[in-house]
Amino acid sequence: MRIFTITNTSVSESAALDQAIDTARQGYLWIACSRDDFAARQNEIQTTLQALCGMQLVDLHVSDLLNSFIPSHYDYTSQYDLLVFRRLAATNDERAASGGPPERPAPRSGPPILRRIDTGAVGFALFDHVLLTVHPTECAIRDAYAAKLFVAASAESRAAGARLPTSPADLMLRIVNQMVDGFLELRRELTHQLDHWQSRLLDPKSRFNDWATLLDARLTLHYLDEICEDQRTAIQDWIDAIKTWPEPPTAQAQRERDLLSVRSRDVQEHIERVVHHVRRLEQSVESSVQMHFNAQGQRTNDIMRTLTALTAIFLPLNLIAAIFGMNFDFIPLIHQHQGFWWAMGTMTSIALCLGVLFWRKRYLARTAR
Repeated sequence: MRIFTITNTSVSESAALDQAIDTARQGYLWIACSRDDFAARQNEIQTTLQALCGMQLVDLHVSDLLNSFIPSHYDYTSQYDLLVFRRLAATNDERAASGGPPERPAPRSGPPILRRIDTGAVGFALFDHVLLTVHPTECAIRDAYAAKLFVAASAESRAAGARLPTSPADLMLRIVNQMVDGFLELRRELTHQLDHWQSRLLDPKSRFNDWATLLDARLTLHYLDEICEDQRTAIQDWIDAIKTWPEPPTAQAQRERDLLSVRSRDVQEHIERVVHHVRRLEQSVESSVQMHFNAQGQRTNDIMRTLTALTAIFLPLNLIAAIFGMNFDFIPLIHQHQGFWWAMGTMTSIALCLGVLFWRKRYLARTAR
């Protein structure tokens, strides 16, 4: 568990919750803990929330925060808001390290980046002066943004115009935005690997037989599309909830509300970009499969057309050979010294004429690719 006290000009980290209570009155508190820590120290956290905010988390919301497989959604009470947001992050074995069962069977094969995208849920409990975040075990997003906070609080960054989050809601949106941007950074690697896979599908010299891999990749992309849709719905519900808040009493408070709305719409726009990218990848894979089968059908048609033309060429030759193979006493040319060569010449001429005819009609030509 990491505990931060954030003011307009500084960020400090506390070692224990009781120390944070004393410093929370100077600004607001960010309590960032893993799901295991939240389960083990739930009573202590609830006591801190009661002391600082006058209210504890309800049981259903505690269950949501403890559930790592819950879809993205937004909920609220009269005292606090709850946002559960499923992340899309590249990882190796973080899910296995957390000790939890896999949410769905991992793809057996396919582009490695699809197997390394982790979709664990991150929970945000938003109070007036406290932000409680519940992350998967060893969440890199929490540590990365904590480091960014300390950098923003430095004198050099403040002189350059960097601003610390002004409220728990602002901090929550910045963390969510970083989570979404984390997937946007994976687009190049994901696109590169899928393009390489598509080239294998369309290569006429390649025999693509790994259809189970293709099915797993398509299912994974469809699964990511569903997650992004839930993310977009959750942020849209949050934006709608902001509109129902009471009017700010001061111009400064109104400006902060407007900035919060702008940041929320910016996060929603980033999610839209992720949704568009995932759907484009789905369509690209589907189009590659269709083009693969079309190319296979075209190659089959070329082979059948060539075999049909060769059959048509040899058909009259077989007819001539069958006629001269009949058991009659008298057949023209059969007893003549030059009969064999006349028959062979005639058969060769017929074959050449038919070959030239079929070549001009492009029955024997190879289809350009």
